[in-house]
Amino acid sequence: MKYKIDHDYHIHSELSLCARDKRQTTQFILQKALRLGFERICLTDHFWDETVPMASEFDFYQEQNYAHLSKALPLPQHEKVKFYFGCEADMDKCMNIGITKETADKFDFVIVTTTHLHMMGFTIDPEDDALERRAVRYVERFDTFLNKDLPFEKMGIAHLTYHNMAPAEFEDHIKLLDMISDSEFRRLFSCAAEKGLGIELNFNPFKYDAEQIEHILRPYRLAKKCGCKFYFGSDAHRPGYYVKLRQRFEMIVDMLDLEEEDKFSFI
Repeated sequence: MKYKIDHDYHIHSELSLCARDKRQTTQFILQKALRLGFERICLTDHFWDETVPMASEFDFYQEQNYAHLSKALPLPQHEKVKFYFGCEADMDKCMNIGITKETADKFDFVIVTTTHLHMMGFTIDPEDDALERRAVRYVERFDTFLNKDLPFEKMGIAHLTYHNMAPAEFEDHIKLLDMISDSEFRRLFSCAAEKGLGIELNFNPFKYDAEQIEHILRPYRLAKKCGCKFYFGSDAHRPGYYVKLRQRFEMIVDMLDLEEEDKFSFI
């Protein structure tokens, strides 16, 4: 059976400081889900557990603690949509992840992003700025995450083909991905599949030409062959993110030939 697009597990509200859009309320998010035909959605505002040390002070995450995120509770519900409470945790340049196993219990679902390499001084140092070094860090950070003591069965990894992991020029993130071999990706994804980690699909196929999209699809195709399960995330920060969202998701399902058996669920 073809993969049914019935969820969005990566959504930000006005509580994420990078959203800064008062229209992006939980009630608005719920209404968008209803219009898009989603049955399950998850709020994943940016988060850093204040009990976890940071490699360097970063003002953005000083406020994004549990007390701040819990202002969204209780989440609005609808008979047609289940609204879950989650978060998006980051990894700093010393590979500290801003969530613990104990804190993860407070959330229904947890996303970890290892590719936020646009935050110079916090997630990456100047000496790692070259594409070759960024590719090395990509693998090291993914590896480190997989070796943490975390509840992977209720976790996902986001932004695996994120353009901002090499933000100087748009094509740089494609070049970075090409520097990582199939065998290296297979090793990472085999471990992810064994641990039950969800793989997020949130890239925009409309941004790439026919040649570029093949490079973007390669990691996900390898992940599928390794037995990984996939979930969709819009990464919506404001209303404009919902434009052509279903079309984007439908294109990805077709390009990756996804079936229902490929679907990740934390429920």
